Amino acid sequence: METQERIVHKAHELFMRFGIRSVSMDDVANHLGISKKTIYHCFIDKDALVEGVIDREICINQSECDIHKTKSENAIHEMFLAMEMVLEMVGKVNPAVIYDLEKYHPKAFKKHADFKNNFLYNIIRENLEWGKKEGYYREEINTEILSRLRLASMFMIFNKEFFPHGKYSLTDIVKEMTDNFLFGMTTTKGLKMILKYKQSKFKTTSV
Repeated sequence: METQERIVHKAHELFMRFGIRSVSMDDVANHLGISKKTIYHCFIDKDALVEGVIDREICINQSECDIHKTKSENAIHEMFLAMEMVLEMVGKVNPAVIYDLEKYHPKAFKKHADFKNNFLYNIIRENLEWGKKEGYYREEINTEILSRLRLASMFMIFNKEFFPHGKYSLTDIVKEMTDNFLFGMTTTKGLKMILKYKQSKFKTTSV
């Protein structure tokens, strides 16, 4: 693995675990066993390193979403796959990451926001249209409004004003939000499909 890639990989791991502000360039260098000078040779400052980490995170998320879309049996199946991905993510991500990104690294935050408001929004919207065509989601639902609602709720879980850190389980929040979102827009046919996955204790095997 080339030096720049190794640095981004390790910084990504540390930022997600401890938060961005809590991890210094010295910390990254020490965990890699290299000099801080080597890091600055690849990244002019911490802002540039954070951008590199966000680029990596976006690439990973895009790849996983594309895999889910390919492997999904139907729109509801894709929703369950997405929920499993989010559950895995919240188990690894420090809730402070989004706050740190917005407050201290505006360029990287804009990249993250653009990814959220374009790629993720379209993934959700396409899922809703797919579900309507299959007869799993109610035909009269407003696709654009629900897509934006779903998108906002996915990141609301990191907002400490709504969900104080340590007071609620992020896993419970994700499951409750997904259940309410799905049950609120499904037809009788869709309800049967949801219960089928729940009763079989659905777990994704995708990578």
